[in-house]
Amino acid sequence: MQLSLFIKAHIEFILAEWETFARTLIPPAETMSVHLLRATAREILLDIAQEMDLAQTEGERRSKSEGLALQASTRRSPATEHGSLRQLAGFNLTQLNAEYRALRATVLRLWADRAAADDARIEAEADDQINRFNEGVDQALAESIASYSHDVAISRDTFLAVLGHDLRSPLGALSTCVQILGTPGADDARKQRVLQIARRSVASIDEMITDLLEYTRSRLGRGVEVIPTLADLHPLCQEACDEVRSAHPKRVLTCRMDGDLVTMFDEHRMRQVLRNLLTNAVQHGDPLLPVILEVGGDTEQVHLIVRNHGKPIAPDALQVIFNPLVQVAAAQSAPDERPSTSLGLGLYIAREIVVRHGGSITVTSSAAEGTAFKVQLPRSGKGANAAPSFH
Repeated sequence: MQLSLFIKAHIEFILAEWETFARTLIPPAETMSVHLLRATAREILLDIAQEMDLAQTEGERRSKSEGLALQASTRRSPATEHGSLRQLAGFNLTQLNAEYRALRATVLRLWADRAAADDARIEAEADDQINRFNEGVDQALAESIASYSHDVAISRDTFLAVLGHDLRSPLGALSTCVQILGTPGADDARKQRVLQIARRSVASIDEMITDLLEYTRSRLGRGVEVIPTLADLHPLCQEACDEVRSAHPKRVLTCRMDGDLVTMFDEHRMRQVLRNLLTNAVQHGDPLLPVILEVGGDTEQVHLIVRNHGKPIAPDALQVIFNPLVQVAAAQSAPDERPSTSLGLGLYIAREIVVRHGGSITVTSSAAEGTAFKVQLPRSGKGANAAPSFH
């Protein structure tokens, strides 16, 4: 059977085999749904098979093998869309290339196995079919890398724009505070209000800088340092709730703690996790409904759940919400509350810290149950300072 016909006739079987292979090669694929993992892969294969059945010149073949072929239409090709989706899902270029390598190897292996099972001789045109298939894969890979790189550039520019915008707000507030404090005759009550605004602005800038430093460390392969000690989570959870209440005085935060919460954790790092999750819940939840922190444990682990109500997170966003620089539109905050930062690093850093503790963090979201981030920490503290699962 010709390779192009084999691809069309056995597309679902090929995708199933490739999916299994890809999940073992590519870390981000481990957490992706079947739909998101296979998205566009089917169309890429069918496009390649269709192209293989068309006559082409030697120049066209050379262009395809070098990834230089032009699309016949102005539509975004499946491979172009694939590159954009993988960039959003957190794949790097090495992993994107590995995905295509897995796709190429899977198709050729299954085709060879089918020929052997049928006790059939590979036709004289087999080399030509393999070459045509490889040219198609090379072209698809080139298109995916081009769209991936384009989206990375947009993401970088957007990040810099957001950083500049978010820094401008607290810096502007600080500038105004300095002017007011330097004005003769300001009464003490006014000075106290101005100092409170200044402190919040400094804290906001400090949070952004801390997030940037943590993100840089993780991208350089150094990871987030975690030094766990045996301690009680009760006071830490209460302090985190009080801190977020102070920053968002108009919001209702409820803290429910039950059971033995003594476990191995890094106090400074877990404070970051709680602050990031609670602040995220305040920013994205309905301002008229409470944010709830539930903490409990059993003999094996301690769990923390941060829940808010409001517009649920879209399923596609749930797949990538822990990836760096991913931003989800926030609900409207009260006008007199501290502006929220939106660098898209808080959840990424929270996940890195939890993974370093040997734990896990997951999210569910629905209109009925609200959005809930669940952190699970092993009481043994196993996994502390182990290499993070995602970089």
